[in-house]
Amino acid sequence: MGQRRRARIAAFQALFEGDSSGHDPVEVLERLLTERSLNEEGKAFAFELVRGVWREREGLDRTIGSVAPNWPVEQLAAVDRNILRVALYELYELKTPMKAAINEAVELAKTYGSDNSFRFVNGVLGAVATQIQTTSVAAP
Repeated sequence: MGQRRRARIAAFQALFEGDSSGHDPVEVLERLLTERSLNEEGKAFAFELVRGVWREREGLDRTIGSVAPNWPVEQLAAVDRNILRVALYELYELKTPMKAAINEAVELAKTYGSDNSFRFVNGVLGAVATQIQTTSVAAP
């Protein structure tokens, strides 16, 4: 498993704990990283994800809500909500290639979510991808 995937997993876990327990996700990540073997680049990526997602979570949640209006974000499983936040942050802020961000999110959902999480995550991110593609095609 590559450094970025391990960093993404640690970031997701820290964000999940922060979201579900109210703990500071940066402090959670610091603790998690003492148990993981990540190089400096991997650690930096994990911290960038945690800090960015936590800072932008309200906007990320609005995006989720706009493409999945039948699923209020606050009622989503915390696992699904945080996987989606990470993927959207990567897409919008880090400019991670769409296919890579979606694939990584689906893999996280298969590992950490419920039986149907990966389908839900894929559907939401597919809808976002369609919006992005439609917007970029419409741009002059």
